[in-house]
Amino acid sequence: MSDQADQAAVEAAQRVVEEVSSWQYSAERDTIADQLDEGLRRAGVAIDDDERSRILAEIDAMKDEQSAAPQVRDARPAS
Repeated sequence: MSDQADQAAVEAAQRVVEEVSSWQYSAERDTIADQLDEGLRRAGVAIDDDERSRILAEIDAMKDEQSAAPQVRDARPAS
């Protein structure tokens, strides 16, 4: 993959994370996970399991209403 494709994937994944964070942060963790997975699938990007777990934990921690959306560190075009 090219750096440009990887960067585009990270940007697309970040938009999904921001959308899920803003709408679902107070939902149950399973709902957040479902929405994240669906958004990433629709965006055509993939993240590894460790990145997914970290993002879900950070979204779940937003229940304090003082945290910002997590930052995607790594993503790639879905295969």
